[in-house]
Amino acid sequence: MLGNPNPNRSPRTTRIDGVLVQDLGWYTDQRGSLSVLLRGDQEHLHGDRFGQAYVTTVLPGVVKAWHRHAAQTDRMVGLSGRTLLVLIDGRSGSSTHGQTLEFVLGDRHPVLVLIPPGIWHGLKSIGGTESMVLNLPDATYNEDAPDEERAPPHAAPAEGLDPYDWARRDA
Repeated sequence: MLGNPNPNRSPRTTRIDGVLVQDLGWYTDQRGSLSVLLRGDQEHLHGDRFGQAYVTTVLPGVVKAWHRHAAQTDRMVGLSGRTLLVLIDGRSGSSTHGQTLEFVLGDRHPVLVLIPPGIWHGLKSIGGTESMVLNLPDATYNEDAPDEERAPPHAAPAEGLDPYDWARRDA
């Protein structure tokens, strides 16, 4: 394999306080490919807790939004297809309250996005096929007391925030 298949890179910051992006690399040889998604020595990304790992899929054109967590941190990576991940800072005391970020997750943009508590987030498959996203949250889902707040996808997720237009934008 050419290059280091297990690099320890620093994540980059975004215009929403606490949202980090880790650029991922693919290392390919004649046997196949490898991408390291998260390392134990990346303290900024893994925190001090592991909850669970799960995969969610999104059908073409479908919007899965909005939700946020009070205490849970999510870490999302696109595995297949193209998924639009939209984040809106809903934290009332945040210096970046109301800011919106968009990421296209998938094999042509290999990144891990760290989503701290209080950030509204949603997904939309923007390709012609079902897309797949891996989430590595730092908490286990509690069916009796889920750490989530939900809002309708085509309205503002909360009072004081702008609605997001999920329509495709052509340049």
